[in-house]
Amino acid sequence: MAAAGVDVGLGHFVDTTVSVITNDGRTIVGTLRGYDQATNLILDECHERVYSSKEGVEQLVLGLYIIRGDNIAVIGEVDDDKDAAVDFSQVRAAPLKPVTH
Repeated sequence: MAAAGVDVGLGHFVDTTVSVITNDGRTIVGTLRGYDQATNLILDECHERVYSSKEGVEQLVLGLYIIRGDNIAVIGEVDDDKDAAVDFSQVRAAPLKPVTH
């Protein structure tokens, strides 16, 4: 249980860049504009990063995007400076597998 006055929700992530990994293994990066009690997310200016072990990361522009809370595996804050310094055309990684229960 959280201490009184401690925000354990996503409020401190609003208007910051976040990376979301979905249950089906997709990685979506964008600016968190809003969320609700079911952890449904509204992301703006977002794109999907498609990883490949043979080619660089492909970035698909999605724009404004809504992700259902029951499809979210991980949410994390992105350091914009470090993210901008990465040359994604040189990154090689196997795509994530879907979450299985």
